[in-house]
Amino acid sequence: MNLSPDAIWVSASDGIRAFDRPVVEYLSQNLTIAQWQYKQTLDEASSSSGAVERLHHYLTTLEHPVHLVGHGMSGVIALLYAREYPERVKSLSLLSVAAQPAVTWHTHYYVQRQLLPCSREQLLAQTVRTLFGARLPLQIQAFVKALDRDLETSPTFHSLYQLAKLPKGGTSMPLLVCAADNDAIVDWQCHAQWSHWLKPGDRLWRCPQGRHFFHFFYPEQVGNQLCQFWQSVSTSLPQLLTITP
Repeated sequence: MNLSPDAIWVSASDGIRAFDRPVVEYLSQNLTIAQWQYKQTLDEASSSSGAVERLHHYLTTLEHPVHLVGHGMSGVIALLYAREYPERVKSLSLLSVAAQPAVTWHTHYYVQRQLLPCSREQLLAQTVRTLFGARLPLQIQAFVKALDRDLETSPTFHSLYQLAKLPKGGTSMPLLVCAADNDAIVDWQCHAQWSHWLKPGDRLWRCPQGRHFFHFFYPEQVGNQLCQFWQSVSTSLPQLLTITP
């Protein structure tokens, strides 16, 4: 039996990895998907290139190119990898990744930190409401703790002293870019700018609700969009029942 994965979910943000779980579990019911995890320690310098190289080390152990997918900063790592090693990637799916890839929730946090006279914990609590909305499935402190950890361990490009930018553009392999209509970080304009680099067969999709972590709240809808896209690239994946959000 061939256990080589059809798709790899990139999880480069240790603090918020749990929000990927619902859609990964949904996808695993219908295809072989692996979750690649990158965990940066507090003693390491923040390095996206280090994450890309570790991902490459893993993907070279697989027998064939795979569908690569990631959310937010993890999606940025997947994008950087796909641009550097296109021969290892069958398709690329990005969730909540702006056309300027460096624009992440960390960007929003650091800009607000410069503008607002409040503590880190207070600002993170406000950021939770921006990213997830007012109706939370858990106590807000659980989300504050997750974002706080992500600031410490994510291979982000930003800091209080400098906000970085990355090259814009598309990819050589098929591309799917997803976002939510009510996402304050990757708004409709940031999402629509991807259209400048789309090739025939590339897709843009917007989830009506869910904000920045829409895949956490709507795993079935997101999972179906991913599988429909992967089916258009590879006929070896099983057919799924489409659920319209």
